[in-house]
Amino acid sequence: MVDLLINLLASVIAGTAVWLAQFAIRRRRLDRERAFFGVTPGVSSLLVTGRHHSSPSELSVHRRDVAALVELATLVRECGGRTDLIGGADIRQELGRSAEFCVGGPTVNPRTAVHLRSALRGIAYENRGFSVGGTTYVNDPENSYALLACFRAPAPVFYLGGLASDGNLAAARYLAKHYGDLPQEFCLVLRVREPAAYGTDLTEVAADVSDVAFKAASGGED
Repeated sequence: MVDLLINLLASVIAGTAVWLAQFAIRRRRLDRERAFFGVTPGVSSLLVTGRHHSSPSELSVHRRDVAALVELATLVRECGGRTDLIGGADIRQELGRSAEFCVGGPTVNPRTAVHLRSALRGIAYENRGFSVGGTTYVNDPENSYALLACFRAPAPVFYLGGLASDGNLAAARYLAKHYGDLPQEFCLVLRVREPAAYGTDLTEVAADVSDVAFKAASGGED
């Protein structure tokens, strides 16, 4: 009987130790996630979306952009935060007061245009593509491209800018999956291979342009 009680007590102690260790690991992971995304429990983060590229209405949003916003809102909710969804033409909030996720390129999201002028000065949108680091990226039948960037001001601002809406969704899913491997500030060019057949499943880093994206383009002022 005594041996049975000792074994039961040992099992309880071992089980409690395992639970506490797992709780500590989950807590550290959550703390790192909150620090990276700049999310404070109970505080709102901004989701800034562009309009549907083929719609004249500022309130129309592409369904893939909606899916991207859901991915981002889920990240914020996991951190205990709330989200405010705002159109890029409507936002007047000061930069850096709370975490911000800005979805869509400058032609559909005016907030993006401001971020490009003020922080991501090494990126230039032209015609149907964008150029950074001396390379121009344009969608073709086999590949779709997107920019995924983050700068701190001091709260983090995440920019997810695809050349098409599937690029926005790919950037959101890449961020959700790989944030633990990313530095505090970065700018990546993502390539979505065969998006018509595979959606965002084959998303890869085409280039890390963090060293040039935050600098003025050649011939510009520092």
